Amino acid sequence: MNEPNSFLFIVHRSRFIVYSIVMRLAVNIDHIATIREVRKSDEPDPVAAAVLCELAGAQGITVHLRGDRRHIQDRDVEVLRRTVSTHLNVEMAATPEMVRVAQTVKPHQVTLVPERRDELTTEGGLDVVLHASNLEKVIRQLLDSGIEVSIFVDPDLEQIRHCHRLHAPKIEINTGKFTESWRRGNWSQDLEKLATAAKAARKVGIGVLAGHGINYRNIDAIARIEEIEELNIGHSIVARAALVGVEAAVREMIALMRSPRTLPTRG
Repeated sequence: MNEPNSFLFIVHRSRFIVYSIVMRLAVNIDHIATIREVRKSDEPDPVAAAVLCELAGAQGITVHLRGDRRHIQDRDVEVLRRTVSTHLNVEMAATPEMVRVAQTVKPHQVTLVPERRDELTTEGGLDVVLHASNLEKVIRQLLDSGIEVSIFVDPDLEQIRHCHRLHAPKIEINTGKFTESWRRGNWSQDLEKLATAAKAARKVGIGVLAGHGINYRNIDAIARIEEIEELNIGHSIVARAALVGVEAAVREMIALMRSPRTLPTRG
């Protein structure tokens, strides 16, 4: 079964037995818009890319609507909301401006992320402890508007405990430190932190997503963490799509998620 929030079932003597969660892939198409904005043109169209991703089997589309609108634009989000047939997740800062946009467009989900104007990409998880008061208000506003809410956090147990206190339904665990340590060949400790954080979140009833820096080389380890329901992957898929096409790039990533390769001995 490849539908959002689905489980893989097996039948035994007329009874259904839950076997495991089927991990979903949500494709972040920000960098399709980045290419477009370099020339301030109308192509490539992020909406067309979203359609191709879904045709290839992606079960969600993610975009980050930044305050400076460096890639995804308001109109992109509006058209995507009418076009995406799976699940539209909009990453945004927890600001009054972004809450108004979300309440107007009503994406399926909002992921609250930290944001700095001078960063190339999101650099770390949101500090839920520091910003608890504002986040509590924003989470309630979004939930009251019928929008699912996730918070992008580092794999830190204290941050996860605060997400639970704020009644956040989901978190997206930042895999950035793991992907950096993977390149250095000493990744086992960071992988264990991811697994521990995912287990802790699931234990208190929080849905677990993950993303940041995941690519075709390091996905195998993350795909083995059973508590993770969904991976958000963007840059790597868009980069691969430049060579083999969007649909092929998405299918290759899904295949790795479904059948992880043997991990290297170093770690």
